[in-house]
Amino acid sequence: MKSTRILAVRLGAMGDVIHTLPAVVALKRGLPGARVTWAVDPKWAVLLEDNPFVDEVLLFNRRRWSSIRETWRKLRREPFDIAVDFQGLIKSSAIAFASGAARRIGFASNEAREPLASRLYNLRVATVEIHVVDRNLDLARAAGGHDAGHEFPLPSGRPEGELPAGRFILACPLAGWASKQWPLEYYSEVAGALAADGLTLVVNGPPSASVQLSQVRGAFVHASGIEGLLDATRRASGVIGVDSGPLHIAAALGRPGVAIFGPTDPARNGPYGGTITVLRDPAATTTYKRDGEISPAMRAVLPAAVVAALRICLELHAERMHL
Repeated sequence: MKSTRILAVRLGAMGDVIHTLPAVVALKRGLPGARVTWAVDPKWAVLLEDNPFVDEVLLFNRRRWSSIRETWRKLRREPFDIAVDFQGLIKSSAIAFASGAARRIGFASNEAREPLASRLYNLRVATVEIHVVDRNLDLARAAGGHDAGHEFPLPSGRPEGELPAGRFILACPLAGWASKQWPLEYYSEVAGALAADGLTLVVNGPPSASVQLSQVRGAFVHASGIEGLLDATRRASGVIGVDSGPLHIAAALGRPGVAIFGPTDPARNGPYGGTITVLRDPAATTTYKRDGEISPAMRAVLPAAVVAALRICLELHAERMHL
């Protein structure tokens, strides 16, 4: 009997790929024997390594015509039965359409990031959920998926560079938009406070950001790629994050910590799973405009508040671990 072929489309970015993992698990669980292919940008493919719920990874690089052409050939070689577009963009819906799937599932036009994308679906899902993880699960259910638990299968990663010998708190200060970042000088204050607790603050980022991260006084700079970030997150005693991919890795791995939010809504994009405490200025205004300056709402969350919340979170985590 021919197995059902499913195409999941979520090209990027890091946090968005992580937020789609439970939905793809639900597809595999709800349709036993199905073969799942995930279309993703090559930059984020490492997040899908050794994933037992993904049978094939289809690399799609929209910046290279040769990649677009090769993706088209692969999609037409053997048509899919179901295509689920978790991204809601014209480019992602076009991939779902090109798959030849008889059932093409995506968000309704008023919920898709680009409303025109919905014209290429033949099943448009209107979801009442708020968080991106839950919205994605609604799409999976419409395709026949079954959510038996919110699973985030992530690879182990591998060590890159050096990390402190003792206990440390991992922070990833950079974000895709400057408006979502927390001031670097605030991290210096946090590093001093954590040192009094016997903890080292480790600031992580790509090698190209090493000079910028070295501005954080008293912190240990850890430069790495995604694999090194995964390894460091698993080894950290806790995390401090902003609305960016590394925070969502930490949440998916169940690490304790504190998330600082400003312009973006934590109810929609916040850390999922309940192990990370979110701090946000009550006066913050929600906007997804990609400003090039740090938001005043981010500056309003002071280092003392972050340290206090982190200490409580670490204590609660320690208690849970001993239950």
